[in-house]
Amino acid sequence: MESKFIRGTFFLTAASLISKILDFIYIIPFTALVGTQGYVLYKYAYGPYTILLSISTIGLPLAVSKIVSKYNELGNYRVGLTLLRYGIYLMVISGIISFAALYLSAPFLASVLIGTNDQTGNSVEDVQYVIRLVSFALLIIPAMSIFRGYFQGSQSMGPSALSTVVEQVVRIVFILAGAYITIHIFNRSVTNAVGIATFAAFIGGVAGFLVLLFIFYKRRELIKKQRNASPKNKDIKVFPMLKELIGYAIPFVITGLAIPIYQNIDTFTINKLFQSIGYKLNEAETINSVIGLAQILVMVPVSLATAFGMSLIPGLTSDFIGERILEVRNKISETIQIIMFFTLPAAMGLYILGDPIYIMIFGVENSPELGGDLLQLYSLAAVFFAMFTVTAAIMQGINEQKKLIIGVLLGVFLKIVLNYILVPYFKEAGPILATYFGFMISILFNIFIIKKTIQFKLSPLLKTLKGIFLLVLAMSMAVWGVKLFSEIWLPKGLSIYSRASVTSIISISTGVFVYLGIGYKLNLVKRFSLRSKSK
Repeated sequence: MESKFIRGTFFLTAASLISKILDFIYIIPFTALVGTQGYVLYKYAYGPYTILLSISTIGLPLAVSKIVSKYNELGNYRVGLTLLRYGIYLMVISGIISFAALYLSAPFLASVLIGTNDQTGNSVEDVQYVIRLVSFALLIIPAMSIFRGYFQGSQSMGPSALSTVVEQVVRIVFILAGAYITIHIFNRSVTNAVGIATFAAFIGGVAGFLVLLFIFYKRRELIKKQRNASPKNKDIKVFPMLKELIGYAIPFVITGLAIPIYQNIDTFTINKLFQSIGYKLNEAETINSVIGLAQILVMVPVSLATAFGMSLIPGLTSDFIGERILEVRNKISETIQIIMFFTLPAAMGLYILGDPIYIMIFGVENSPELGGDLLQLYSLAAVFFAMFTVTAAIMQGINEQKKLIIGVLLGVFLKIVLNYILVPYFKEAGPILATYFGFMISILFNIFIIKKTIQFKLSPLLKTLKGIFLLVLAMSMAVWGVKLFSEIWLPKGLSIYSRASVTSIISISTGVFVYLGIGYKLNLVKRFSLRSKSK
């Protein structure tokens, strides 16, 4: 069980990290092609799409993962295949309904996002166009996600990892090639290019689904053999099984929606909020776009937490069902340590190097001064996002799904209220501060429930985290010193972009060297690597 846990974690972590890195890399040429106005249009489409995708899957992929893991632990492998069959039926129906809902509601959503009085930014017709094109992905992604849930519940993370990478690669190639051809060969508008880019979600989904179908077909005999050899095979009636499935699924929906909801609160409210305090639409859209770009950078380290959270649920469920509470506590402690080991230094690096990193990645044409400031403010959100993802996964693994919903709703409510309260006073920093407070409430609530349910003690965990905190402090001092030295030492004749790029590269390299070097001396790197190999 232990070797499967970390081997699966490794596959999903690697796939999620590769996916996020690709997501991060392609945004650079894509933003160069369409600009901040084009990127915010892209963001308008993906905001409601992400929400509808989570609702259309109704949390079934992770719920299937959890139930398959549970019944496999009990020796009943027949349930997993039954769930897969009925889950696909549900997802096909749900996908069609969600596609229709998003496609038909595009005019309404566009009018909410863009007012008709100010013509300085994107038009309502532009937003409607891109939302309708991205909606086609809802026909394929939900059904694909069920297969991923089945494989993950069977402790086989490789198929999910491979399909994730293939889906992302195909999507990104289609986005960049399509946008370039649209603008530079066919001489069409940025809106047309963004429309092609949003339709890429459907193309990538088809590619990822084909990978999963191929793997399932290749393994069909092995899966049948495993089912027939199960010591406790027992058919479960469909409706009780679906009731259990939905009972698990609804909290997964709420949790999976948490980060997208926070991002969509900003997407749907920023334009109106900033216009209400005197900004023009194009100025508000620039802020909206820059916050979206900062989110992309922050979500790269958070992908580690996402991968760990997904792979944590089946293992935690098995141990919790088997009453191996000590194993549950150990997995929780080690996962949090590893998450902090990766996300905290990344967050501090983004905070210290916000200005040069933003300019190096997005150029001097895309609001560099505003972008650097907002990236610095948003950088520590990586830790909040990561801790929420992990604590939410833990809550699901120990069957505290209903209480998890309460924590999420408290955080979302606080986020909405604070957006309206803080923006008039703190301007661009308002939505970011509101995000911090919202997630903080949810995280503290989750930790309280976890402590109460399994008597998990924080003091031993905090002691083990001291070494990471000191290591991050040493790295931060080194990065800050190199950044300061670079700014003084570099020739004044260099362009702003060149100075930012050189400063970023030297500072990041120094930070990685110091962090891993001191970490190795203190045996932190060795300790985490040995854990990864042994699990």
